[in-house]
Amino acid sequence: MKKHFAIKITGKVQGVFFRHEAKQLCESIGVTGFVRNEPDGSVYIEAEGPEDTLRALVSWCYDGTEGAQVEHVEVREGDIQNFKNFFIN
Repeated sequence: MKKHFAIKITGKVQGVFFRHEAKQLCESIGVTGFVRNEPDGSVYIEAEGPEDTLRALVSWCYDGTEGAQVEHVEVREGDIQNFKNFFIN
């Protein structure tokens, strides 16, 4: 069953290719949605796909990229938006 997760990642997550690598991961595992930098320095992801696939994305978010220093990952379920692909916003 398809789910929608809204994920907020805080810490040193901007300027470390977090969005780019999140996009590559999501495309490779078949997750749709988007990723964007937020004004408060966090990264925000909306992602849709099977729950186990989304959990794999969330697990990756705890580590992120080599240069990232993730402090917190917040996940909320939301309404399906039927994204067609995954993009950087």
